[in-house]
Amino acid sequence: MKQNEKEPSFRLFFALWPNVAERAALSVWQQTLLDLCGGRVMRTDSLHTTLVFLGEVAEHRLEALRLAALETNCQGFELNLKVAHYWGHNHIAYAAPEATPPQLTELVQELEGRLRKHHFHFEKRPYKPHVTLLRNAQWSDAPLPRMPELSWKFNDFVLVQSVRDENGSSHYDVLARFPLQGAG
Repeated sequence: MKQNEKEPSFRLFFALWPNVAERAALSVWQQTLLDLCGGRVMRTDSLHTTLVFLGEVAEHRLEALRLAALETNCQGFELNLKVAHYWGHNHIAYAAPEATPPQLTELVQELEGRLRKHHFHFEKRPYKPHVTLLRNAQWSDAPLPRMPELSWKFNDFVLVQSVRDENGSSHYDVLARFPLQGAG
């Protein structure tokens, strides 16, 4: 790399990445919410739950990032999505569990600890597991209707790259998978 060239970087995050059937089940929620709230439906193939958002990571740091993820030592778990909510500040309708599984809290905390150990910076905010279903939605403070319960079983988590195309649209590429204990 020449002195004036900027090192390549990647926009990255760790996530829970449901399978195709689990995403398809959640797309039913999307249609119901779209009819109520309007907005823009998230692509079914991009539905996920973010664990830790890293932002831009230099290419030379990717191996350390993988190592940090491999050092996590957490159990697999189920995430039961039962409720839909609306965040008015960013006009997002999303699916969420009624309660966060303790294994999910442990995974996020352990992953953040490993990332700090490897000197990574990441977005720090109270963790609220959710799956964004609609953007640009409009709703009041009233509760959204109850949705059919969905159970997602997670035996791994993933490292994802957010890639923007020339039109400004983004898509997600799974770069690596990291197993959780008890994965069958």
